Formats: sequence, C-alpha cells, structure tokens
Amino acid sequence: MSIDSRRGLTRNTYTLVLAGGRGSRLRQLTDHRAKPAVPFAGTMRIIDFTLGNCVNSGLRRIGVLTQYKAQPLIRHIERSWGFLEASLGEFVDIVPAQQQTGELWYSGTANAVYQNLDMLREAEPKYVVVLAGDHVYKMDYSVMLEEHALQGAQLTVACLEVPLDDASDFGVMAVDTEQRIVAFDEKPAHPRPLPGRPDRALASMGIYVFDTDFLFEQLERDARDATSSHDFGRDIIPRVLASARVFAHRFEDSCVNMVGDRPYWRDVGTLDAYWEANLDLTRVVPELNLYDESWPVLGRQSTRPPAKFVFDDAGRRGMAVDSLVSGGCIVSGATIRRSILFNGVLVAEGSLVEDSVVLSNVGIGRGVVLRRTIIDRRCVLPDGFKAGVDPVHDRARFHVTERGICLVTPDLLGMH
Repeated sequence: MSIDSRRGLTRNTYTLVLAGGRGSRLRQLTDHRAKPAVPFAGTMRIIDFTLGNCVNSGLRRIGVLTQYKAQPLIRHIERSWGFLEASLGEFVDIVPAQQQTGELWYSGTANAVYQNLDMLREAEPKYVVVLAGDHVYKMDYSVMLEEHALQGAQLTVACLEVPLDDASDFGVMAVDTEQRIVAFDEKPAHPRPLPGRPDRALASMGIYVFDTDFLFEQLERDARDATSSHDFGRDIIPRVLASARVFAHRFEDSCVNMVGDRPYWRDVGTLDAYWEANLDLTRVVPELNLYDESWPVLGRQSTRPPAKFVFDDAGRRGMAVDSLVSGGCIVSGATIRRSILFNGVLVAEGSLVEDSVVLSNVGIGRGVVLRRTIIDRRCVLPDGFKAGVDPVHDRARFHVTERGICLVTPDLLGMH
C-alpha cells in the first residue's frame, strides 16, 4: 500500500487505550496512581509511549479508558496531550468507568470495550485498535493496520517472542505458515514452545486490530455469556479461532526501536523491571533511544529552568556522571552517579546518589546516601538519611525487592 492508502486506514480507525489497571506488582508506587501514570525516564509517564506511538502512527482519534485511582492519569493527559487539533478530528478523550451497561465496573478487557460501544458507534470507524497503556516500546501501528487490511483479517494480534520461562505471564499462541493463529492459551501453566525453538514462545502483546462489525458482534455475544470472564485473551480470542480470520502480527515488522535484531519492548510491571529499564537509560548507548527525532516521545515537557550544579570544592562538588538530570533540579555540592533525577529534585551538599531513580520534587538533605533505590515523588529525606546501604535496616522501614532495590515513599516515611 502507498503512504496515502495507509493514511486512509488510520483516519478510518478509532483507538482505545486500556489504562485502568493498578499494577499491584509495583507495590506502594501505585498506591495513589494507576500503572500507566507511573513516571518514567525523567520527564514522562508510562502511557506517553503508547500515546506517542498512536500520534506518530497517524492514529489520532483516541479514547483512554481509566478506572483505578485515575486522577493523576487524567491530570497528566489533560495537561500533556491537548495539542491535537479537534477541528481536524484529532483528540485524546479521557473516558472514566461510568457503569454504562449496568452497576458493575470494568470486569475484563473485553468488558471495558463493551461498556463503551456507544462511543464507538458514534465514531463510526471501520477498524478499532485496542492497546494497553502500561508498556514501554515504540511501534508503528499503521504497519499492523495495513497488514490486517491486506490479509482480510477480522482480528489481528501483535506478538513477540519471549523466553519460555517467562511465557506464563502472557497469552501464548501458535501460528501456521501464513501467520494465522491456530491456538491461543492465556497465561498457561505450561506454555507451548515455538517449533524448533524449545526455549522460546510466541506471546501476545495485548495489541489488537479489529474490524468494527466483527468486534461489536463478538462483544455482544460475550456479554450474554454468564460463564465468560469477559477478557480478550481468555475468552474472545480462543472462541473465534475456528470460525474467523485471526492473524498474528510480528512486532519486529513494525518496531521503531530495534536493539540489534531484537525489538525493544518492556513490561515495567515489577519494581525490579522498572528500576532496570530506567537505569538502562543512563548507559552510554541505552537500548531505548529517547533522542530519535523521527519518532519522538510526545507529550508536554517540563517548562522548569535548566538543571543546576553548584560548588566545585574538594568533597563538595556538584556533579552528575552517567545520569539523566531533569529540569528544575539543583545539585548543590553533591554527587550523582548512574541515576535519574526527575523534575525539581533538590540535593544538598555532601550527599551521594548512586544507581537510583528519584522521582519529581524530592528533597534530599545533607550527607544523604542512596544506592539502588527508587524514591517516590515528594519525599523529603532528612540530613544523614541512608537507603540501599543496610538491607536489614531498609526492610524494617521500606520495601526491598528480591534484587535488593529499596522503594521509599512518603507513606513509608510517615509523611502526611
């Protein structure tokens, strides 16, 4: 297809972003915000990657379905994604759970879409793209949409290869030589490996393209089924394989950020994974390229003043090495190594921050030592505070992961 043909497809598509999940494996980091609203990479939120992919792909009619503790997410989208031109039919609508079809909140991914069928009917799209809002990756959805149209598919599921040991966390599929899905198991205890590759499995990314009429038919049918859990992966996809044209789309064909021959995709759903993905950005050549102007990560960036480093005395030198330091930060006679400071972090003299992720508006006093920590926004760390130094002491006050990453939040500090 030509570029104009692909643009025609995207203009005739409505995108739904499922952004209502808590992300309980992030522990206290999601006590007051949904997982898609968790800050990432110094200036962004996790959902910015999905929304940026949409806009860069030409998908500019977007509904974001929210539910769990949605106010931080709603505020972020309102302030960061209002640049689309409504007069041209471009928008990001925030759609709170409203019990449109009864007295229950969203009970599964399919039910979340079903409860918003009126919105889809009003938009009259030919295709509906359904996305998760809580993963970090760069993808041109228009490539998948084009493949869906050319194959005459009724449903296309994006997939990537994962280690077999990790596959139980995904929907696992089998495909034939034409990439038609012939089997699908949601989070199986014993995942089926890829043919000839016993250590790998083909996993669903939770990214779907539907023909609109087919989607409506399946959601109406699913809603009438009292035994269904109303989930795309658990119920709808396995049920339609025998009767519908359901295809797999290989992520490497539409990935914008390849790492060698591997497409970059991260589920930052655990504290260890979140810390690791952020710290990777401090490497000389990180796996995720935030500086690619051909596929920018969009959204409103901070208008705070530039980061400032002060004092240049022995033992009191304001400096950062192999680190990302965001706007509004002041590093006053302190040392930052292999860390990310989000907007508005103040670090007083004599402090040392290493291998840490420090979220916005944190105050770090004098003589503080942080190693392998995640510090939630608005924490105030008093003079002499230490975390990541003594695991026994840390576990008595904070949350420490299996890999020894220490999470500090205002609630755990006893701040009110």
